[in-house]
Amino acid sequence: MTPTEAIVRLRGVDDRKLLLQVVQPGLIGLIDGTVSTLAPIFAAAYLAGSREALLVGLAAALGAAISMGMSEALSDDGALTGRGSSLARGLITGFATFAGGSMHALPFLIGDVDRALAVAYAVVAAELLAIAWIRRRFLRVSLARSLVQVTLGGAIVAAVGVVIGSS
Repeated sequence: MTPTEAIVRLRGVDDRKLLLQVVQPGLIGLIDGTVSTLAPIFAAAYLAGSREALLVGLAAALGAAISMGMSEALSDDGALTGRGSSLARGLITGFATFAGGSMHALPFLIGDVDRALAVAYAVVAAELLAIAWIRRRFLRVSLARSLVQVTLGGAIVAAVGVVIGSS
């Protein structure tokens, strides 16, 4: 199926199916990838530098993507819940997890770790804002509430990485 065919097919899906079969698995992956990889990436940056943070970040993002994709695919075959194909949900979750986990690792392509950290913090802020917007758009959670929730979670995990990396 081409991307155009997939978009046309999605347009024909009712809102509830779209939410259960595409948005929710994607949002789960995006949140997990963004938040779960913060601690190892920032710990590696503070401990060892940019190159190491990049490699740890990509490894964490890929590992998390595989784990989350498998978890979503194996947790529900869709027959009882109407959540659709387990393979499709697993792929969506895995891809979104990798995207969320790798985006804030990419600034560590910059050799200067202080500059890379500044860019990575901005990328994380943009990721958390995107998650809050998606939650507002599809789950009807207020933007302010969602920003507080995702930012608090992200800040706690990032702080763990900074504290451990600075030890």
